[in-house]
Amino acid sequence: MSHNQVHSHTHSHSNLKGRKLLLSVLLNIVITVAQVIGGLISGSLSLLSDALHNFSDVLSLAVSYIADRYSKKDASVTKTFGYKRAEIIAAFVNSATLIVVAIYLIYEAILRLFSPHPIESGLVIWLAILGIFVNGFSVLLLFKESKSNMNMRSAYLHLFSDMTASVAVLIGGLLMKYFEWYWVDSLLTLLIALYLIVMGYNLLKSSFKVLMLFTPDDLNLVVISDALCKIPEIKNVHHMHIWQLNEEETHLEAHIDFHEDVTLLQFDTVLTKVEELLYLDFGINHVTIQPEHQKDDPKDIIVQD
Repeated sequence: MSHNQVHSHTHSHSNLKGRKLLLSVLLNIVITVAQVIGGLISGSLSLLSDALHNFSDVLSLAVSYIADRYSKKDASVTKTFGYKRAEIIAAFVNSATLIVVAIYLIYEAILRLFSPHPIESGLVIWLAILGIFVNGFSVLLLFKESKSNMNMRSAYLHLFSDMTASVAVLIGGLLMKYFEWYWVDSLLTLLIALYLIVMGYNLLKSSFKVLMLFTPDDLNLVVISDALCKIPEIKNVHHMHIWQLNEEETHLEAHIDFHEDVTLLQFDTVLTKVEELLYLDFGINHVTIQPEHQKDDPKDIIVQD
């Protein structure tokens, strides 16, 4: 496959991803408006909490869509990495909003739990069914992309948790309709909120690690240093940093001390070995090496500023 064909395929896939996000935004606007109106009429806190959750989805999906658009922009002399981190920032913002919304829902649910009142359960049931279908369709739209992209995964998690919340609201509506268990409304709100916190925390933690340039969890600097030192020409590896620019790019920079005073041509040969080892064994695809020979600096410290 030629470079132009690869570029065309990637561009087409990105456009499709963007269209799916935009459609999800529009669908969630519809369900949010319907649930707000229905929640106010019926007096259901769980329906209003689901509407608030849906509204956070509208915001988060909009952020994801904008981030997806910006991530395609080319690098420039003032933005040498372009906007490749836009999607990571979006994932961080989206997961943080999930947790904030959840804390507010817990507060409201506890207040309502001590003073339950009759709720128009029929409206709750029909709007919950609408929420299940709309969010279920959106979940199916983003399922494929969620497996390989953190930004899309954050949007997918928002929608999946919304669909789950709508199922819970439906069950609660049925219990209120046939058994008049109105306290179930507050209980469901608490469960939805706790679920949001669990869903949001892992994504918040993983996106935070990328933004802070932490070493990826599956990579060990000592193991990588030892592997590089098995290359005959290399005496020592130190001053090593490993970080992710985004989910597709893992970077490594390091100082390599050589046994001999190698030429540039010899260094290029060793560098090819280093790049192949790092990519094939550790998935590191961007490498920056500073060669050294008998330089007076601490060689026993793998990581240093």
